[in-house]
Amino acid sequence: MEPDQKQLVQLLPLLPVLAELGRTEHVTETAELLGVPQSTVSRALARASAVVGTELLVRDGRGVRLTPAARTLLPYIEQALTAFQAGLDLVRDESEVVRGRISVSFQHTFGEAALPLLISAFRTRHPGAAFTLSQGARNACLDELASGESDLALTAPVAPPGRNLSSAPLYREPLRLVVHHSHPLAAKASARLADIRADPFVALGPGYGMRSLTDALFREAGYRPRIAFESQDSHTVRGLVSAGLGVSILPPGGDGPGRTVSPETGNLGWVEVPLDSALAFREVGLSWRRRKPGSEPVPVRLFRDMVVAEGPGLLAGLVRQRSL
Repeated sequence: MEPDQKQLVQLLPLLPVLAELGRTEHVTETAELLGVPQSTVSRALARASAVVGTELLVRDGRGVRLTPAARTLLPYIEQALTAFQAGLDLVRDESEVVRGRISVSFQHTFGEAALPLLISAFRTRHPGAAFTLSQGARNACLDELASGESDLALTAPVAPPGRNLSSAPLYREPLRLVVHHSHPLAAKASARLADIRADPFVALGPGYGMRSLTDALFREAGYRPRIAFESQDSHTVRGLVSAGLGVSILPPGGDGPGRTVSPETGNLGWVEVPLDSALAFREVGLSWRRRKPGSEPVPVRLFRDMVVAEGPGLLAGLVRQRSL
């Protein structure tokens, strides 16, 4: 075997460790993410430096710092791993391996359209893929993701990236003031939070994504709302508003029930009014756990990659329609 080939053979098993070290620049964090002892990472680093013939990382306090040689080499390592992964995906797709189960936690409001659209697009390409769905409050969705009960979480606000968590925003939609059809604000072109200071407020309970957003809106407005009801479902919130029992703040409801007013409905009916606030929006995104390279099930990764790359385009029409 030629010397250069022997070097490649020695380096190949070390590439995932080097790529992760290049990202974290921390031996302990790299070991945790890869699920290996810290000593394994240290030995891999020493072997790689010996094979290359120069130091790749140097200690810097409690962490490590890439040497100029490592910064030169790292893009090629990442490119090689990406190319190899693409080849694996192609082989698995062609052999119809994508038949596993994908577990998704999601907030209730995404069950009517957003998530079904994404699943439909994926099942068109991979009809053998199966899904396990769990819906609930934002905090519950993220707890299920952290515990491993779900592979992915669709939430709003999108979870911020963390040590063991990655996320990607998909779309942003406005928040509307929802009032009874006879409310003085129902005919207004827009409303401010100050306009509903005296109104009873219908809120979603603590732990729900909309609750954190409305709390932030009221903090900006400088007062706490008088909460008359707390619910666990946006449909119930709209129903309570339709009965004139308070006002609320929700994402656009599209053509949902409750808009038609007639004697038979008991004067039920609600109207959405645009809110005049820079915080009156929610950002929807997908989150997933960082895993040891190669340990993520192929269907999960393929679905995630499709949602991140194509989700904003797939959902753009829905967002425009709901925001009109």
